[in-house]
Amino acid sequence: MQWIQLILALSILVVIHELGHFCFARIFKVRVEKFYMFFNPKFSLIRAKKINGKWQVKFLAPNVEPAATPILDAMGNEQKDEKGNTLYRPMTEEELAALPEEDWRRYPDNTEWGIGWVPFGGYCAIAGMVDETKDATDLPSEPQPWEFRAKNVWQRLCIIIGGILVNFVAALLIFGMVLFHWGKDTMPLSQIHTGLYYSDLMLNEGFQQQDKILSINGQEPQDLSEIVQSLIIEGQRDVLVLRGEDTVALTMSEDLGERYLALQNDIDREEREKARADKSYQKKGFTPLSLFMPFVVDSVLPGGAAFYGDMQSGDSIVGVNGIDGLCYLQITNELAKYPCDSVTLSFYRAGEPMQTRLFIGDQAKIGVLAKGATAFYTPIHTDYTFFEAIPAGIQYGWDFLMSYIKQFRLIFTKEGAQSVGGFGAISNMFPETWNWYGFWQITGILSLILAFMNFLPIPALDGGYILFLLWEIITGRKPSDKFLEVANNIGFWLLLALLIFANGNDVFKAFF
Repeated sequence: MQWIQLILALSILVVIHELGHFCFARIFKVRVEKFYMFFNPKFSLIRAKKINGKWQVKFLAPNVEPAATPILDAMGNEQKDEKGNTLYRPMTEEELAALPEEDWRRYPDNTEWGIGWVPFGGYCAIAGMVDETKDATDLPSEPQPWEFRAKNVWQRLCIIIGGILVNFVAALLIFGMVLFHWGKDTMPLSQIHTGLYYSDLMLNEGFQQQDKILSINGQEPQDLSEIVQSLIIEGQRDVLVLRGEDTVALTMSEDLGERYLALQNDIDREEREKARADKSYQKKGFTPLSLFMPFVVDSVLPGGAAFYGDMQSGDSIVGVNGIDGLCYLQITNELAKYPCDSVTLSFYRAGEPMQTRLFIGDQAKIGVLAKGATAFYTPIHTDYTFFEAIPAGIQYGWDFLMSYIKQFRLIFTKEGAQSVGGFGAISNMFPETWNWYGFWQITGILSLILAFMNFLPIPALDGGYILFLLWEIITGRKPSDKFLEVANNIGFWLLLALLIFANGNDVFKAFF
């Protein structure tokens, strides 16, 4: 189900991205030869073109080459470039008219729409532009009025930026509509009277159990996710906590983010090994901090250890093997130390202290469902009108983008590189079961990431073209088509290497 959501989300976002290029190209009267979802080497699953007011559709059909013909010399021989590639020119109106009516090349002004057979991606083939669909040798010798390269630099810049722009706008609209339809639930830290639970990683930074975080770099965090984002991802260092009646200032280590990723990678590796040895093993992941929440039994599962230990709904577990005063996560961590072993649980029932001894299984579970956070803390739900949701969605998208840019620093560390994932990692962002809220929330995030990544100044990405166009604006010199071809090829192979690396990490994690 996660892969289905991923393919659907990427398909939507690619179409939106390429539609941005398409619209601006048509505004400036540039031909768009092809508009494809997915790539179509050699043939296409579906090809469609509107001819004389009627749509023609072909299935599993070979690709149609552009309406061009070889350039001939005075002797009738095909002219070649320095590498021996045949040079082409666009067909004249007379040559086009001579083609059979069923030949799609006869109608170059009409865009060919289609679906390719290689998933993930798509393209908009703009006439006169060196991109992933054509190189310089595919272009006629002289620019034509309807080509991308014949337009002025500002028009070309608008066409290139169009894809990035619509992905950015789409993300903000998605966030706004999610807020409008579902609203937002928050758990303000001011309402968490029990304080927070801290992992060993955070305890080593000077935190103590049940510390309440008042501010980070002078700003009051609104919820747990904002704390993790600020301290670990963004690397903010100055923290003010309330410890009992005292206010304590803490300074985080500069390498906290790197140490978090290293620990996350180690835990992830251990859990993968356990999952391969036991298919029923459920990964727990790593939580740097969470609510200091009590462990209260909501229901007892029939046939489990707690069932035979006569535990009941409402029992509040506070200790394991004589270690008392524990919160939910501390108890689960203690239980994890005793798989296939007996443990003594201390708990309260109607205010009375009690104990029971249980034999737990290989996953160190006692066979109960615990009450969630909403049983102890009251989240605040905020509904938005349509006109409130739009600016709130813009603010959410902007905050996420700024945070995403800041966390880029971690990618260039050893631990960050190991954490980079491909399509498998992206699919895991989606809920395991279909959930429209989760789907659209992740789709909006991916749209922002796609906009940002395409803005990077890497040839073969939109950002590479933007860089060359800015160079042309500043210097007044236009890079040659041959230079763009070489740069595009370098960028393509660089992106391919990054893609292989990221997905290689996914494969490595799946088998090692």
